Amino acid sequence: MPATVLLLNGPNLNLLGLRQPEIYGVETLADIETASTALAESLGLGLQAFQSNHEGALIDRIHAARGPGAGAVQAIVINPGGFTHTSVALLDALEAFDGPVIEVHISQIHRREAFRHHSYVSQRADAVIAGLGTEGYAAALRRLAQLLA
Repeated sequence: MPATVLLLNGPNLNLLGLRQPEIYGVETLADIETASTALAESLGLGLQAFQSNHEGALIDRIHAARGPGAGAVQAIVINPGGFTHTSVALLDALEAFDGPVIEVHISQIHRREAFRHHSYVSQRADAVIAGLGTEGYAAALRRLAQLLA
């Protein structure tokens, strides 16, 4: 049975391709999920994708990722969106997850507004990828394939 990765996307990422394409590009979340699923399969991984604009729903999904059950996974790729800079609760949920966590940001958050420079999630993440565009998701999956091998 292959290791499974949870691809977790936070608020407003459902608007990818429409919201600020000059920053986030024209790919949609569906495009990212399709490409990530194909790459995961080629790397011998399973993938489950989840997006929510609600902090509690993201936390509940992280709790389910711990298992047992259909929601259990061995690793998480997370783009927390705006919760990156505000959510201690998301950090606490990730702290309760035992597998590797990679934080992804499409834009280079350190070249943007000062409030975007701090990430609560980074305190738990095993790696942080920022500024690679949507290729950051692929880089995260490749790294997780190495870590889970």
